Amino acid sequence: MNIFDTHAHLLDEQFDADREQLLVSLPQKGIAHVMEACCDEAGIDRVAALVARTPYFFGSAGVHPHSADEFTPETLAHIRKALTHDRMVAIGEIGLDYHYDFSPRDVQRDCFDAQLALSAELHAPIIIHDREAHGDCMDLLRHYRGSLSGVMHCFSASYEIAKACIDLGLYVAFGGALTFKNAVNQWAIASKLPAERLLIETDCPYMTPVPFRGKRNDPSFITYTFDKLCELRGADREELAAILYQNSFDAFGIKNE
Repeated sequence: MNIFDTHAHLLDEQFDADREQLLVSLPQKGIAHVMEACCDEAGIDRVAALVARTPYFFGSAGVHPHSADEFTPETLAHIRKALTHDRMVAIGEIGLDYHYDFSPRDVQRDCFDAQLALSAELHAPIIIHDREAHGDCMDLLRHYRGSLSGVMHCFSASYEIAKACIDLGLYVAFGGALTFKNAVNQWAIASKLPAERLLIETDCPYMTPVPFRGKRNDPSFITYTFDKLCELRGADREELAAILYQNSFDAFGIKNE
């Protein structure tokens, strides 16, 4: 089976001590591709450099809502330029976070909207972060109906919102939280959505799945999320793996060669 981890943060400082060893080991563990997600302007060039030297990686460029108050017109130009690089294929991680509110909410919305407009202009897929901001997030996404592609990362909303995301042209991604014993709502959603619109991810080093909660997450742990998804759907492992793998390419507009 080939597995595509559609959301990782391997440039996080938690990987500084053993990053190179980990990167080399992933293909041997069945991780065929990884999407390295960017969070701020300082990370754009670092992601591009990682992707350039790691052939099975793809990358994104974008500003997370936590860093929205640092967003400028020059930042938008930086994102635009980064997307001309080989294997830099998405704008993200972008969106709204009303849980932490590290940036004012109006600033978050303006930052998100500017990056959505760039996505529409460039026909570039997006990677969306939505935490406790479902209403405003969906309102902004609906404004760009017909020009959206990409993924609702680390999905945590309702089944109705999941269906609305799919209707807007997005994929829905589940991570390690799907293995948590209290994830009853996510279990129901993941079991009902069409397989052709599902993705899996780690969001490493965060969201470590059971049985490794409390430890640093990495792409090799994605198999635990995959196993849980197979269990919930009563799916054949090989068949579902093939669907998820192709979905990953389709979501980011990548040719599966």
